[in-house]
Amino acid sequence: MTIEVRRDESLEQPALREALARELASRLAAEAVEIRSANRLSGGAIQENWALQAQVLGGPHAGAQDWVLRTDAPSAVGVSLDRRQEFAVLQRAVAVGVRAPRPLLVVEHSEALGRPYFLMQRLGGTAAGHRLTRDLLSVTESARLLDDLAQSLARLHTIGPEEAGLDFLLMPNQAPAAEAIAEYRAYLDTLQEPQPVLEWGLRWCELNMPEPLPLSLIHRDFRTGNYLVERGRLSGILDWEFAGFGDPREDIGWFSARCWRFAAPQHGAGGIGALAQFLDAYRQAGGHPVEPEEVVYWQVLAHLRWGVIALQQAQRYLSGREVSLELALTGRLLPDLEIEILHLTREGQP
Repeated sequence: MTIEVRRDESLEQPALREALARELASRLAAEAVEIRSANRLSGGAIQENWALQAQVLGGPHAGAQDWVLRTDAPSAVGVSLDRRQEFAVLQRAVAVGVRAPRPLLVVEHSEALGRPYFLMQRLGGTAAGHRLTRDLLSVTESARLLDDLAQSLARLHTIGPEEAGLDFLLMPNQAPAAEAIAEYRAYLDTLQEPQPVLEWGLRWCELNMPEPLPLSLIHRDFRTGNYLVERGRLSGILDWEFAGFGDPREDIGWFSARCWRFAAPQHGAGGIGALAQFLDAYRQAGGHPVEPEEVVYWQVLAHLRWGVIALQQAQRYLSGREVSLELALTGRLLPDLEIEILHLTREGQP
């Protein structure tokens, strides 16, 4: 029996939970699955994340289980991966030793939900960027966390385009930085309002473009707020829907950009610690040697990317297509991003 489900229906509804439990029992080769609670997790403007507490009878997953079900949110972004693709990327990342939730099951055609989803292990810890950077860790804890993050990022960057199973990821047609510049400029050209600071930043990046590194799998949203920390250590990296092949320094620039340092902008490595310390740990873990001054270019590109996203989110709100306070407030971030672009391009230092 197929259950018709509107995209705004909630897993908190008993009938929907029961339908999902039956589907999971079939997919997991279990005698039965009882979903005892389903709670929507915070965040996830692009994807919905539901914490499921379940009891599984029989099969390889028998016993009490804590899962996260990840499915499409009502407002998806066209450039993000679908759930099958994100599941495959997560599998590959975990296989090379990246700390991330273990993926368990992907369902492309769900009769219960009416939309694709995948199931993964639920990890402990907090991901709240303001909390992690406000309640500063001790020097020792900060060093351990930066080392954990650097090791996982370096392991991720060992995955090259030749990897089997990831051929659905698009390959850049030119140097990744040049492709990003062209993409952002093409979007700005569609706007009626001029954006001189963003145009300035794009031209600066065009004139100062470094030689590209060999392509590797990059997370593309690797930042404080997208990983879990438990007792001062990295529990797992989250939100893989933007992963693709690119220059590994893009991840470092996004992680270290001032806009993602939250309550501790003085700490260049994600508001957690010193950028030089993170880069040293990344190099020791097998990552490409990168100097702090080299990261400036990628920080500028990161702020340009976030500036373009802020404009796009604001347009979604102003067009009347989506009434969302979050979208409206994201558009208000642009002046701060422009100030940082001007600072970085003038001073040439992080």
